[in-house]
Amino acid sequence: MSFRILIVATVSEFLWQFEQENIRILTRMGAEIHFASNFDAPDFSIGENFFEKKGIHTHPLPICRSPWRFRENRKALKMLVRLIDEKEIDVVHCHTPVGALLGRLAGRLAKRRVKVIYTAHGFHFYQGAPAKNWLLYYQAERFLARFTDVLVTINEEDARVAGRFRLKRGGSVVKIPGVGLDLERYAFRPWLRKEARRRLGLEKGQLGFLTAARLDQDKNYQTVLAALAMVKDLDFQYFICGEGPYRKALKEMTERLGLAGRVHFLGYRKDLEVLLQGIDIFLFPSIREGLGMAPLEAMACRRAVIGADNRGTREYLRHGENGLLCAGEDVAEFAHAIRLLAEDAGLRNRLGARAFRDIPRFSSRNTARIMCGVYETTFPQILNREVQKLEKIRENQCDYECVSTGQF
Repeated sequence: MSFRILIVATVSEFLWQFEQENIRILTRMGAEIHFASNFDAPDFSIGENFFEKKGIHTHPLPICRSPWRFRENRKALKMLVRLIDEKEIDVVHCHTPVGALLGRLAGRLAKRRVKVIYTAHGFHFYQGAPAKNWLLYYQAERFLARFTDVLVTINEEDARVAGRFRLKRGGSVVKIPGVGLDLERYAFRPWLRKEARRRLGLEKGQLGFLTAARLDQDKNYQTVLAALAMVKDLDFQYFICGEGPYRKALKEMTERLGLAGRVHFLGYRKDLEVLLQGIDIFLFPSIREGLGMAPLEAMACRRAVIGADNRGTREYLRHGENGLLCAGEDVAEFAHAIRLLAEDAGLRNRLGARAFRDIPRFSSRNTARIMCGVYETTFPQILNREVQKLEKIRENQCDYECVSTGQF
């Protein structure tokens, strides 16, 4: 066994949605993988027996998304400290804001010395963020950085900010191109367009718009719905893929705006790579994104993307070149962009074709290459120990073969 790694996140779905490439890397390295999270909320996205099939040891925690749930999160912290010591954890890799808070504190408080990696999937402070975010989250991240060996970021703005933090001695900041885009699953397959439109119920000549994201307020669905109400003369159907606490409010807004029958809540879908083949425009109005994988998936399928202008979408969308960017909550600007692409199939195709050429650098292969380097350089003493064991085994095997063949 190379080393024991404990992955910490707030919600159980996180590992399945964003960490499968890292799981493959760690498995190849021979790591014993532990995962601590809150498993109480039902999750329809995780495949059946996913953790068992991957050999992942799960540890339920009462960890909460809100940092203000002091009682539950304090209990979760104590459990993490005990877990690190009892399971003889070598590495803690933490994700999500509260997961990163508790994971790094546990790594500091545990009796056992551990290495700590933190992947920031988008700091809560950013250009244009409310002042309170900078007062609270920036100060918290700057303080916790001193307990961090490697701070991994997924966009340039966060990388620059993280570079000003003081990490543990010898610590480093590493930027990766997101969690890794699966270019085998998401690819341009025009022969599937007819089937995709059948699944969506699109009639001949109708335009298909789609958004895939969690249903919460930060994803800014309200701006897109208001924009669609301004272009009702277009023959379109809008499909929302995802689940979340904002579903009821969005459905009520759809009714108020007179969009009933034109907006469809599809829930969580496992055939998104097919559905993307049948649509014409992918809408991504999210206000705050560390990167945003859904638009990249649409771009890989050669779809035209309209996105909100933020630090995440700026990593891959260039206005007028491979997509369109709109001010986050500007309804009129979104309406104009939707009408522009809806009425110009040539422009849609040109943007989609350029987007398709731009996305390989976000591939799982590139992300995996960087993360392999992170694991190998962060834990050389652990991996070198295993390499020495393997070399000793090979030497013994070689001696045995030489004796068996009479070469001595």
